[in-house]
Amino acid sequence: MKIRVGFGYDMHRLAEGRDLWMGGIKIDFEKGLQGHSDADVLIHSICDALLGAANLRDIGFHFPDTADEFLGVDSKILLKKSVALLRENGFEVGNIDATICAEAPKMNPHVPAMQKTLSEIMETDVNTISIKATTSEKMGFVGRQEGITAYAVALIYTL
Repeated sequence: MKIRVGFGYDMHRLAEGRDLWMGGIKIDFEKGLQGHSDADVLIHSICDALLGAANLRDIGFHFPDTADEFLGVDSKILLKKSVALLRENGFEVGNIDATICAEAPKMNPHVPAMQKTLSEIMETDVNTISIKATTSEKMGFVGRQEGITAYAVALIYTL
C-alpha cells in the first residue's frame, strides 16, 4: 500500500446578504462567506488537501473562479468531483483532519452534521473525518469577524 498526505487551506471574507455554508451544511448566522461559489472554506480546504496529496494541482485549477459554470456552485459538488478525480487516478480517501477558525458563529455544535454530510459525499466512514473548531482569540481578520479560515490534512492511499 502506498500512502500520501496533502494539506489544504482556504479563507473567505464574511459578507452581508450571503448564506453561511460550512462543511456542506447551512448554518444560521447573520453573514455568509463571500466567494465565486458558496464559499464553503471547509470543503475548499479539504478539496485542496485531497488534490494536493494526489499531485493533481488544486481546487482553483480544476474549478476556476473565472468560469461561469462554477458561479454560485454548491461546494459539495466540487468535493464530489475532487474525490472522483482521486479515484480515477487510483487513490482512495484514508482520512481527513480539519480545523475551522471562526470567532462566530460557534462551529462545534455543527460538527456531527458536517461529518455526516462530508462522509456521504466522499462515500467514506464518518469516523474518518475529524473536524475541530477554534477561534483566533479576537486577533487578526478572523478575530475581528471579517472572515473565516479552514485548514485540512488528507491521507490518501493506493492498494
